Amino acid sequence: MNQLPILRAKALEAGFLGVRTFHRLRPVSPSARRSWPVFRVGAGTVALTVDDGPDPRWTPALLDLLARHRVPATFFLIGDRVAEHPELARRIVAAGHRIGNHSLRHPMPFAALDADRLHREIHHAQQRIHDATGVATRLFRAPSGGWSARVLAATVDAGLTPVDWTVNSSDWKEPGVGHITRTLSRAGSGHVLLCHDGGGDRSQTVTALGTVIPRLLDRGLRFVPVPDRPTAAEEA
Repeated sequence: MNQLPILRAKALEAGFLGVRTFHRLRPVSPSARRSWPVFRVGAGTVALTVDDGPDPRWTPALLDLLARHRVPATFFLIGDRVAEHPELARRIVAAGHRIGNHSLRHPMPFAALDADRLHREIHHAQQRIHDATGVATRLFRAPSGGWSARVLAATVDAGLTPVDWTVNSSDWKEPGVGHITRTLSRAGSGHVLLCHDGGGDRSQTVTALGTVIPRLLDRGLRFVPVPDRPTAAEEA
């Protein structure tokens, strides 16, 4: 009897760039309806993604910053926090940003959850987000990038596109404005940037992005939301 192939992904950081690469040690069977996460967007663009909100202090500060620079982002929302702050989830949508599902309660390690718990985390978060915003989001990001064959199966079976990242600011560690700024400023064409607006003091993130966004725009890069469905080029 054939066993389900296991996805083994090892995240590497190239120096302090925070660029995430994955080694596909065992390919996932197409017949099993698995999908690889999205790591890239189109040429000449970058996608700013923001996890763990909404947060009553830092989400509004970040939304104000994005509005000043007229750039879109993709916010991956935690279901329970959406239920606590539905007005912030609605404000994100009203501002023209895309939203995604980041699980109900952000349990870790996410890849270790059984199938029933995974189903609840994804589907209950999906319902919280829809109840608050009216949006049936099509995107899912596993907490802390905790992907496995089972997580990917649950994501795809829910009709969602799995989304990862290529540049990790590590802002959740509060490493300092300089570190976050240097890391994100090295983003290149097609990269997906990871930041946070929830889970702690995100003043460093907001300050750093105030420098990073105009710097990347000056380099000719265009900010885009993560697409609901990846193109063939983005999956490559």
